[in-house]
Amino acid sequence: MKLGFIGFGEVGFEMSKGFKGEGLEKILAYDVMQGHAVYGPLIAERVKTAGVTMLSSPEEVLKAADTVIVAVPGDKALQTAKGLRPFLKKGMVYADVSASSPEVKRNIWEEIRDAGVLFVDAAMLGSLPLYQHKVPTLVSGNGCDRFVQLMQPYGMNLEIVSDVPGEATGIKFVRSIIMKGLPALFIEALEAASLMKVDHLVLKSLTATMDACPFEQTFNRLVTGSAIHAERRAHEMDNVIEMLEGINVKPTMSIATRERLKWLASKNMKKLFGGKTPKDWREVGSAWEQV
Repeated sequence: MKLGFIGFGEVGFEMSKGFKGEGLEKILAYDVMQGHAVYGPLIAERVKTAGVTMLSSPEEVLKAADTVIVAVPGDKALQTAKGLRPFLKKGMVYADVSASSPEVKRNIWEEIRDAGVLFVDAAMLGSLPLYQHKVPTLVSGNGCDRFVQLMQPYGMNLEIVSDVPGEATGIKFVRSIIMKGLPALFIEALEAASLMKVDHLVLKSLTATMDACPFEQTFNRLVTGSAIHAERRAHEMDNVIEMLEGINVKPTMSIATRERLKWLASKNMKKLFGGKTPKDWREVGSAWEQV
């Protein structure tokens, strides 16, 4: 198999290093910044480290490769697909791993489908420097079966979602509410804790709480408990916001937390469950759908 990368940033670099370790020798790449005065030397260093062959144009990559992984910024993914369209070969696998939206993934497919390619919407769910080519990846689109057949022998950790482009990315984006939201929460809390000189105590308390049981149990406890106590917790967040404003910390995440808790309280879950905490988070989701 001849694998090509369009875009050779962190994704292409880390994956290529992993693939090389698995015995995949023929890896080609092109990056629009490879001749850039500032970023060009970094790309050249990555190419040398990963043992990849850098070509002078995306056309050359597509001509030589039978599978291409497009790893460009999300806001450039559709534009890139339009530019590559004239050079795509019938039957080749086109895997888009960008962080573009589900709608953009569907638009990419509409743009290139007449070329007869097999399209893969690939959503990576972990750290590339940590996992490299083995990063857990959800895939959807008509090219999933072929992509899995080609890449699993080289260690890719792939899970097929469906044959509908965009569905894999949709799952990733829901996950991102947590994975991108948590750092924002941590930063807001850390800013306040640092100003109050209690950061070590806050971290100690949070560690004890979060390490007390497995994540799924913590998730279940927090969701089911909030279903009953959302109104009280929203009121507590009023006080948190007041405190943060008093020490000149912008309460961005705290305000959002309060508004979401108010939304949950408006569903009147406490009355629905008779004041008793439900046992499972699924009961909460079903209940708010009903009301």
